[in-house]
Amino acid sequence: MRRTPIYYYSSASGLVRTFAERLDRPVYNLAEREHRLSEADGPWVLLTPSYKTGNESNDTIPEGVRRFLRSAVNRRRLVGVMGSGNRNFGRFYQMAAREVARRSGRPVLFEFELSGTPWDVQEALRIMERLDRALTAAPGMALLPE
Repeated sequence: MRRTPIYYYSSASGLVRTFAERLDRPVYNLAEREHRLSEADGPWVLLTPSYKTGNESNDTIPEGVRRFLRSAVNRRRLVGVMGSGNRNFGRFYQMAAREVARRSGRPVLFEFELSGTPWDVQEALRIMERLDRALTAAPGMALLPE
């Protein structure tokens, strides 16, 4: 069974990278140019942090995520979004994941704070394994319209 890859954005803090690497599947950091300019070869999940801390003029979606989503192929093959956030951001908590989900029509699969707890990792693993089974059973699900 194919393990749905996760494309993620992680800053120098590495909090999102740490979480992504615990999910037992291929992971690609969109902070790295080679991944940011690539195209997903099948269904994939986005894991994005939200950085907005209250400045209305700043966009909360990381630029690396925006660039990857400029590809029509990547947008079409996106099947879900996970978000990392900081509750100190108030109403901007998880804003990036929620905004990408809203714009793409894809679901928010899971949200966690900072680098997540052991429970968060186990829950995300469960969700991703269920997604892998669903995509194997219904491969056409991967070709959702933009």
